[in-house]
Amino acid sequence: MKTSAQLESMLRDIDRRSYPAYKSLKGAYSFGSYCLSIDHVQGDPFASPSRLTIHITSAASGFSPELWKTEDRKTAFCDFLLRQFERAVQTYSFQAKGSGKSGALFTTRPGQEVLRRTACIVEGQTILLRFEAGFPANGRTINSRELSKILFEYLPRCVSQALFYKNTDRKALREAIQLYEDQQTVRSLLKELDLAAFVADGSILPRMTGVSDKPMKGAEPFASPASRKVILSLPHAGELSGMGIPKGITLITGGGYHGKSTLLKALEAGVYNHIAGDGREFVITDDTAVKLRAEEGRIVKKVDISPFINHLPGGKDTSCFSTEDASGSTSQAAGVMEGIEAGARLFLIDEDTCATNFMVRDELMQRVIAPDKEPITPFLKRIRPLFTDMGISTILVVGSSGAYFQAADCVIQMDCYHAYDITERAKEEAARFSSGMEGSSDGPFPKARTNRALEFSSKRRDGGRPVKIRAQGRDGFLYDKTLVDLRYVEQLVDEEQSRALGYILLYLQTHPLPGKDMASCLSVLWEKLKKEGLESIVSSDCPPFMAMPRLQEIFACVNRCRL
Repeated sequence: MKTSAQLESMLRDIDRRSYPAYKSLKGAYSFGSYCLSIDHVQGDPFASPSRLTIHITSAASGFSPELWKTEDRKTAFCDFLLRQFERAVQTYSFQAKGSGKSGALFTTRPGQEVLRRTACIVEGQTILLRFEAGFPANGRTINSRELSKILFEYLPRCVSQALFYKNTDRKALREAIQLYEDQQTVRSLLKELDLAAFVADGSILPRMTGVSDKPMKGAEPFASPASRKVILSLPHAGELSGMGIPKGITLITGGGYHGKSTLLKALEAGVYNHIAGDGREFVITDDTAVKLRAEEGRIVKKVDISPFINHLPGGKDTSCFSTEDASGSTSQAAGVMEGIEAGARLFLIDEDTCATNFMVRDELMQRVIAPDKEPITPFLKRIRPLFTDMGISTILVVGSSGAYFQAADCVIQMDCYHAYDITERAKEEAARFSSGMEGSSDGPFPKARTNRALEFSSKRRDGGRPVKIRAQGRDGFLYDKTLVDLRYVEQLVDEEQSRALGYILLYLQTHPLPGKDMASCLSVLWEKLKKEGLESIVSSDCPPFMAMPRLQEIFACVNRCRL
């Protein structure tokens, strides 16, 4: 390892030379209390910024290893440091001048969720923090004096503010870790209490705007119906009350604009833990939950959708169904079966985003179109067997059809953002209602093939030109020139998760995994990711900005790629 003095000397030597001379700086340098490694140098000032890593030991930083002695603590600790570093870096980004991306300082900008990220990790007793910097230039000529400002003035200040215990808000750090541990405790209690989800009293569910995930100011705090109230005992927060949503079939109903979809959106996000002040800190959902919806135009690859769609015109086989352009109903049927394959224990559904003919058929339609002419078995007929036979609960938002009242175990009405338990009244009205509407089935869920092979149409890459992964926000990523469309995988919350899915897909194409089918192969990969992190599936030059997706999103990505 070289010294910071040697780095200063090298910077003086290459000043005003052509930009590629910056590549001579690649390597590790000691700055006394921390080490700075320059991992990748950009090709020109207009290219993606250079990648750097700070290495600092627990002894030098002053942080006790007790802060990361468990995986939960480590996740919360790294998230806290990253947020501190991001605030410090914002002050100095583009303070150094030059052309192109000169002077840029980038690190992860975490959202409301606490995610495991490659930007900050702990290895043994060493904290690693990855970031990007635009190496300054005038035109395409090196301006090393401006880079010296970044590396010897701005960066040490950022490190001092973010990575030293003496300068840290110790109370805030302690509370962040305790909050995460309390949230994980609630997840454990869901299983013990046979709950699919929990919404704490006082939660703020509405978001500020359609493009901001921050809590809405002045919003009505959530209050649990008395009949659904449960009280949990947490290690740090003590007693916490809120609405327990039982396993089984739960309907969320009410008039338009009264908060039905807002509650469901909060439950969708409840598969992740949230930071203090988010308002949904204790909206906790079964972490395997999958949001289902219609996805017209998506690809479907060899999925057995026969429990929902059969005897198609032309005798097309639906036990191994493939299409490049799915309809609303076939895409939703595929989504259900793929969710089962991905290990989901809870489905979240909003009728507003569903294919109507997949969800229900009314009396008049049954009279006009004979059953033997309709290939679709509505979800209504399968919702009960999904729970009794497969152990998969459903939380469904309904506002236009009462067909699901008979099947429901619990009915929650949202009225001006207040929740009311109307299960008894809804069941009474459903029993009195005389209609030819198809009822739910108590028969077994049809046997279906859920052991598809993990395969790609293109050849696996074993060398040659490297594959480029370029995230397109949360909506997907480019795998070289192929777009993997994830717009309707609604539980992806961060662009860095999309980027990580790109590298996971690359790993799957280049590293055969043990297992006879997709589920077993991806299970092996998931265990590797949980144990070794996203760093384990990339080269030594790890992309700094990736965030861990869930296993369910990995399945969703594989199922939607056209490779």
